[in-house]
Amino acid sequence: MHIVCSDLEGVFIPEIWINVAKKTGIEELKLTTRDIPDYDVLMTRRLLILKEHHLKIKDITDVIAFMDPLPGALEFLDWLRSITQVIVVSDTFVQFAGPMMEKLGRPTLFCHSLVIEPDGTISGYKLRQPDGKKKTAAALKSLNYKIIAVGDSYNDITMLKEADKGILFRPPENVIADHPDLPVTTEYNQIKEMIENFLS
Repeated sequence: MHIVCSDLEGVFIPEIWINVAKKTGIEELKLTTRDIPDYDVLMTRRLLILKEHHLKIKDITDVIAFMDPLPGALEFLDWLRSITQVIVVSDTFVQFAGPMMEKLGRPTLFCHSLVIEPDGTISGYKLRQPDGKKKTAAALKSLNYKIIAVGDSYNDITMLKEADKGILFRPPENVIADHPDLPVTTEYNQIKEMIENFLS
């Protein structure tokens, strides 16, 4: 039996923080795990920026409400779910994910949570577990599943390498250069072909 473990942002939906950066004009919020491999360093920086600019959870969820899945993403996800099981394994937060999960047909999602104060201030975050993407793939392998993993950023690499088949999707050049052993795709049909070949 097989399970696909896929990242969310950059694979099925646009990067949330980049869209928040565009809306607010705060350039530094454009930094993602494509730029900074250490997730804790990245999130600590983001929280400081939110505090500095007095941004609250509603400022972010208002941006997310107007976001749509990437072109072709829903059709690709529907195809995936028609042939195998899919778990979206993301470093996003449950407070962000609701509207996007609705638009994607509510796939199973493993993610983190934010610490939100009564006034809506985001004061921290709670990881579901450290290196949760890799541990998800490893746990499913221990149940005798064959794992296909798809991601685009540094924080996906351990999951991709733990999987029986890891696939990069539209990664930046720095990620490609640092991990030349992983196959690179730029279109959903290319992932589809790789998955079909793996399952055959």
